[in-house]
Amino acid sequence: MKWRNWLKQWDINSIKLNLKFLEMDFSPKEADKDAAWELYVELLTRISTQDLHKEHGDEEAALKSIHSFFEITREILKTNKRDCQEFAKIAIPMLNQVIRPFTAKWHKLSSSGAFQDVQYCHEFRSELTDLQKELRKLTRMIGAMSEVEDFTVLEAYEEEPH
Repeated sequence: MKWRNWLKQWDINSIKLNLKFLEMDFSPKEADKDAAWELYVELLTRISTQDLHKEHGDEEAALKSIHSFFEITREILKTNKRDCQEFAKIAIPMLNQVIRPFTAKWHKLSSSGAFQDVQYCHEFRSELTDLQKELRKLTRMIGAMSEVEDFTVLEAYEEEPH
């Protein structure tokens, strides 16, 4: 299978990758599957894929949880070393192109006290909902890479899972 087909299958359109890369074969090794499983568990059990009810939760805690994926993913990559390069081809763009724009914007705003303003809190939650939709797609794809059952279907989300 080619990377282009693998990404298309999961409706991943927001990640920009080199066209030559997209024509490369997709062939995950055991280390890729192990790394994918580790990240899959983290994605499934954090605010990254779980609803933040409008009357519950804390914006700053949610932002820290999303930001924690940088350290989590780095550790997974370092632990599995060079043997998880197929996983890295998904994880690194996920961090840099999907999560980083969100955390960069909101880190600066939160440092300036934005979460004391109800309007900013609403804006954050709206953007978090958009981010969660992208991360749910990536979560399903990463779960498939790890060759486990799709656990995203255990709980209902607003959008339909694949």
